[in-house]
Amino acid sequence: MKRRVVITGIGALTPVGLTARQTWDAMKQGVCGIAQITAYDTSQMAACLAAELKMDVSTELSASDQRKTDRFTQLAMIAAREALTDSGLSAENTDMTRVDTIVSSGIGGLSSTVREYERGIKRGFDKVSPFYIPMTIANMAAGRIAIEQGLKGDCSCLVTACASSAHAIGEALRHIRHDYADAAVCGGCEATIIPMAMGGFTSMQALHLGEDPDRASIPFDAERSGFVMGEGAGMLVLEEYEHAKARGARIYAEVAGFGATCDAYHITAPEPDGTGAVGAMMRALQDAELSAYEIGYINAHGTSTPLNDKSEAMAVHKVFGEDAELAVSSTKSMTGHLLGAAGAVEAMVCAMAIHDSFIPPTINYRVPDPECDLDVVPNEGRSAAVQSTLSNSFGFGGHNATLAIVRCG
Repeated sequence: MKRRVVITGIGALTPVGLTARQTWDAMKQGVCGIAQITAYDTSQMAACLAAELKMDVSTELSASDQRKTDRFTQLAMIAAREALTDSGLSAENTDMTRVDTIVSSGIGGLSSTVREYERGIKRGFDKVSPFYIPMTIANMAAGRIAIEQGLKGDCSCLVTACASSAHAIGEALRHIRHDYADAAVCGGCEATIIPMAMGGFTSMQALHLGEDPDRASIPFDAERSGFVMGEGAGMLVLEEYEHAKARGARIYAEVAGFGATCDAYHITAPEPDGTGAVGAMMRALQDAELSAYEIGYINAHGTSTPLNDKSEAMAVHKVFGEDAELAVSSTKSMTGHLLGAAGAVEAMVCAMAIHDSFIPPTINYRVPDPECDLDVVPNEGRSAAVQSTLSNSFGFGGHNATLAIVRCG
């Protein structure tokens, strides 16, 4: 018999909120976190908008921690603290050798690489920071969280581009379900609003290049033209149901299923007919022992790129029928694309949609696209007694991941 796995803690740092609750409240109100980039001078670059995280980490981290870590790890550490505090999980009520840390980043410490390369050019490469290597490797967010919190179970990092944190949650689900762990801190983080990353995505024609924040990240809109870079972190505490119940933990929702596939098609473009996305959703439904008609809400990958939104809409229709009436919104319209953190933040959204009986909107939606004929919850969220949800995450390399998150009965 499969052990049940529930969400008992959430933590988030996003462009619309510095905590999970702030983020969720802002999403309910349709707040847009996209604006002119302030981190650097954009006058010589095509992309001038991003969804920046307006936070001074010095209020949360020591000078030593700041010096020895990249920003992506710093955000992960802060979000993990919030999630663990929210859950009440501690060494007093849990065997920490059975608590896993599975935290991902799609890109890792790119800003530290750029900074230390510039230092090496000026001073010689033997003078780069002794912390350079551990600052940049993608697994260091998981490692630092485990060290700080004393989590002695499996500690790992799955890197699957923009599906990374969804895969991390799926892996944590499997570990707890099959009795390798009793709990896990899982999720993802990203901090790549720097010229190198923005230029790279611009040159591959992936980013929106306009100047109007209200027409920048517009998933499923006929005028969409590319995604908007975001930054942040999302963390969940997953826990075996009986373990959570025994210690009186609050339960937000249950992670009931996980499905993953590969398009095996192209390094960046999704499979045009959405076959890989269909497979991920179907596997998640099967794993959760749900039928398609039981799903009331999908938090879409919905990046605001022409190909992704079209193929995802096609996949939804293949799974739920041509006349699919379920709500399918993209919160990237508010946060931009958080890359390796997106899946975790959006899984949190599904949990909160269930917990608060509210579906967040796709904001700034104006021009319907016949090829994306879905109920995208345009511009205003709605109250709804949501029982079962899916969260879709798709990454470069053809990685597809879907989580089934349901009301815990």
